[in-house]
Amino acid sequence: MKFCRFQTPSGISLGILENGSLYDLTVVDSTTFKDLNSLYDKADGNVSKMVDISSDAIKKAKKIPFSYDLLKIPVKPTEIWAAGVTYLRSRQARESETKTKGLYDYVYDAIRPELFLKDSGARCRGPSEEVAVRSDSKWSVPEPELTVVCDGELNIVGYTAGNDVSSRDIEGENPLYLPQAKVYRWSSSIGPVIVTSDEIGDPHNLEIKMRISRDEKKVFEGSTNTSQMKRSVPELLGFLKQDNLLNTFTLLMTGTSIVPPDDFTLQTGDEVEIELEKIGTLVNTVRKLTGL
Repeated sequence: MKFCRFQTPSGISLGILENGSLYDLTVVDSTTFKDLNSLYDKADGNVSKMVDISSDAIKKAKKIPFSYDLLKIPVKPTEIWAAGVTYLRSRQARESETKTKGLYDYVYDAIRPELFLKDSGARCRGPSEEVAVRSDSKWSVPEPELTVVCDGELNIVGYTAGNDVSSRDIEGENPLYLPQAKVYRWSSSIGPVIVTSDEIGDPHNLEIKMRISRDEKKVFEGSTNTSQMKRSVPELLGFLKQDNLLNTFTLLMTGTSIVPPDDFTLQTGDEVEIELEKIGTLVNTVRKLTGL
């Protein structure tokens, strides 16, 4: 089932996207379907029950023709975590950019994965919204990632597409600058929908594509498959959960294998499309921040 939030004349509704149409669940029951949090609580944290409740509501729901421009961020995350160096291509890219040689080779082969807090949720953007590159970065790229949506115990609620925008020059200067390279205003986005596990099937066999356009011309295109991940989703979640306090709708970005060439950097006005099999396409435009 594909859950989304979308704009209506009376406000933002929780809906289901199915066969090219939106079903407005909020008009059926504004308490149960106020947002995904309310539905999750109504289902006692059981994803199968969420699907069942929503399936019953669809029979009474208003059907709306789908328009991408209606979509909003599908859930407001409590936190967004990210995993690094989970693909060979990521190891190669980060090793080439850093002055501290050998570090990312070690991380790729280590037992413990690289995990870091990307966003408190306050900086995250949704479909059709702008993402940003830092004002003091000269080399920034988007990173398309399968993103896991979890509850407080890291049980999987569903999956979405994520964009982990990164300043490669800042991180490359010193690995200790990773938080500045990764965490700033509008440095992440998720969407367009959240798809439940029953519809995703195997998360380790999904095609990912990324396209970047500038002045309506394609300047980069790449693809990969989550089968190329060195680490599994359960493995990453296991390390994230250990000795950690988390809340419902914690998100984990699982890493990227699509990296533009070293002479590419994002510019204001660029359009980034991240397409994940069975999930859909997350589209954002880019703005370079201007500093204080």
